[in-house]
Amino acid sequence: MTRPADSGPVRLTLIESEDEQSIRTVVRKLLTDRCAPGDVAATYDGDDALREPLWRSLAVDLGLAGLLVPEEAGGAGAGAREAGTVLEELGSAVAPVPFLTSAVIATSTLVHLMSVPSADRGAVRDTLAAAASGERVLTLAVPWSTAPDGPSCTVREKPDGLHGEVALVAGAEAGTFLVPALGADGPGLWLVDRTQVHITPVTGLDMTRPPATVRFDGAVARPVVRGQATEDAVRAGLFTGAGLLASEQVGLAQRCLAETVSYLAVRRQFGRVVGGFQAIKHRLADLHIAVEGAHAAARYAAATLADDPADAPVAVAVAASVCGEVAVRAAEECVQLLGGIGMTWEHPAHLRLKRAVADHVALGTPVRHRARLGVLVGIEPDKECL
Repeated sequence: MTRPADSGPVRLTLIESEDEQSIRTVVRKLLTDRCAPGDVAATYDGDDALREPLWRSLAVDLGLAGLLVPEEAGGAGAGAREAGTVLEELGSAVAPVPFLTSAVIATSTLVHLMSVPSADRGAVRDTLAAAASGERVLTLAVPWSTAPDGPSCTVREKPDGLHGEVALVAGAEAGTFLVPALGADGPGLWLVDRTQVHITPVTGLDMTRPPATVRFDGAVARPVVRGQATEDAVRAGLFTGAGLLASEQVGLAQRCLAETVSYLAVRRQFGRVVGGFQAIKHRLADLHIAVEGAHAAARYAAATLADDPADAPVAVAVAASVCGEVAVRAAEECVQLLGGIGMTWEHPAHLRLKRAVADHVALGTPVRHRARLGVLVGIEPDKECL
């Protein structure tokens, strides 16, 4: 969104709007009713019975797959604040749905191309419309660890189609892949149907968002843009994803803190409630401060992505630097302070710890984002961080 030059400073608020509150309410109810921790844990045993019906409820029944899709392409025309609210709830429940990979990252990549004259805007609009309706799940075919400023082309264009392999792709259950590839004329972005690729599942730490190796052997593909616009679009998608991943991490951290406090308020040891011990109080107070700070950083990142693009690079770098580490810390404290029960398969603490650790290295590590933040504010980073 381009603001008029004389529009003055942007006034952002971190307070939820009525629309955001409504979205949170309906998503939380859906997850409470249809995303039980036991069903999430079953995905680690190869039981995918939860994924498709839950995604259909979220994407089709609630219409949230098209949250970031403009109205002219069949979407809701909402913004990053609303998407961040959804991700907080999905992170809290460790929901095994492709909202971040499809409705945020891939969608944002294509939305960027809607304003690029050289792009095949008909193909872009049709793909966005299919994604918004829930008919198609999309994913950007880059390694899940790729930072917004990282390299993205590992596939090559040849006369008979696309060739190459991309490791550790998240959201490989997609029906359509957005594939950055290098051709004779430079980089380009292609749409590739699932039937044209070979997918090898990879056993990862977080099987609610399972990684996969995607191989292209002469894949038939439709180009949507070529040249520098390709890199700009991919970076736009990854940048939005990194900023809103922070919301997912915060939702997870808040849930870990809440469950830890709830348990320690009733668990008794040595004739006293465990939460009454001073050392435990200090740990929980420190964690509460960290989670609240991360929440503010994530909310501000979402707000700038929606309404203040000029400040978004710094806001996203701050959120990505902070929220991943806080989520891991909150999940670790949950497992430790719950004691023996926190180590069991039956308790959902392990699901949140696995998601937190996997997200910690997604879309660029916190160290890399801090290095990027240093560049943005004029501090030369250590080259080993980049």
